[in-house]
Amino acid sequence: MAPNLAQAFEKIDAAHREDPNKVEIDGQTIAYELHYAQKMTKFLELHSPDVSPLVATAARAQHFRRWEVPRDSYPRTKPGYFAWRTFLKKRQAEQVKQLCLECGYSEAEADKVAALIAKEDLKKGEGKGNSDAQIIEDVACLVFLDDQFDDFEKEHDEEKIISILQKTWVKMGKRGQELALQMDLSDRAKELVGKALSG
Repeated sequence: MAPNLAQAFEKIDAAHREDPNKVEIDGQTIAYELHYAQKMTKFLELHSPDVSPLVATAARAQHFRRWEVPRDSYPRTKPGYFAWRTFLKKRQAEQVKQLCLECGYSEAEADKVAALIAKEDLKKGEGKGNSDAQIIEDVACLVFLDDQFDDFEKEHDEEKIISILQKTWVKMGKRGQELALQMDLSDRAKELVGKALSG
């Protein structure tokens, strides 16, 4: 059977709609994780419009049921943050793999989607150039800049924000960096990105 991408998206989005965290977009209230997933798909299409259904699935399911394991369920420390992220990636990968198998993906295809969600290829050093892993990383960074950065920036001092931007920039491939420079960012975001890149 061929992967049923439309069915996979329906199942992924149905889970996203259960997110109790809501945002207001163009006068409409929407579950935050559905909004995030739609942004991931939007930037994926900008970045690499001809990607495989497997990459498209991984992008749509990046934060699959993330709200069920809140950040505060782990200690508010650096080790606590990394433990939370590691647990989430493994959990999300396993859940989405099962969903893929239900939608006609082969075992190998479902494993590939799970590996992209768990960022396994990036860990192996394969996430440079235009690999599938790098595409997902780029898109996640672009969504962060577009959708989350302005609120995030208000919660931290400038030195920390510039450091985070520099780390984000290094994680991105050339195509991701090109798109980031073309983004319609707020004046404050442009100022901070400028400082980060000149530092």
